[in-house]
Amino acid sequence: MDTRWMAAATLGAFLAVAPVAKGEGEQGRVMIAPGLYSFTVEHEGETYEIMRNQDPEHLVHPLYATTSRGMPQPMHPFEPYDVETLGEREFVQYMMQAQEDASVMIIDTRTIGWHVRLTIPGARSYPYTMMDDADDRDWALDDFGVTKDSQGEYDFSQAKTLAMFCNGYWCGQTPAMIRKLLALGYPEDKLKYYRGGMQAWTSMGFTVMGEGAE
Repeated sequence: MDTRWMAAATLGAFLAVAPVAKGEGEQGRVMIAPGLYSFTVEHEGETYEIMRNQDPEHLVHPLYATTSRGMPQPMHPFEPYDVETLGEREFVQYMMQAQEDASVMIIDTRTIGWHVRLTIPGARSYPYTMMDDADDRDWALDDFGVTKDSQGEYDFSQAKTLAMFCNGYWCGQTPAMIRKLLALGYPEDKLKYYRGGMQAWTSMGFTVMGEGAE
């Protein structure tokens, strides 16, 4: 068995363990999962430590503090397609896997202004609007491992696994991106939807980067 996938399977089982009360674990630290305090990702040549804020008085980032947002997205908004919806632990698993496996990508589907203001380290910006322009769409799909055959048809045989997020439970940018990819023929099992997005990520005090990072 490929040792990378053996490690990924072990990590998946590790992250699935029931959470410790209030997120506290080793030496009273705020944990991601039992035994997992932090991990590192590479982002544009820099190393970031992904962890939860340890200050007990830390508050949610102002960008995501208000609750008067749009209607929440369904848990499974892509039926009949079987696209997996991720929570924080599952999303973290893909983040860690993407550091070792080029066939996994973490995708910020929001428009560029949102990405610049605040995003998750290790995420690459591919706004959902790229799917509406043929050249931008083909450029993105090429990065996603999709090619075109001699008849101009998309070949998804080497398509990468995309773990995607936007602003939160109420945000429609990732659902729009995923629906457009599905319509093109992108394999449903290669598309992952982190429904909580930036609102959930910041509400748990996870590391962020960008102009608005604290």
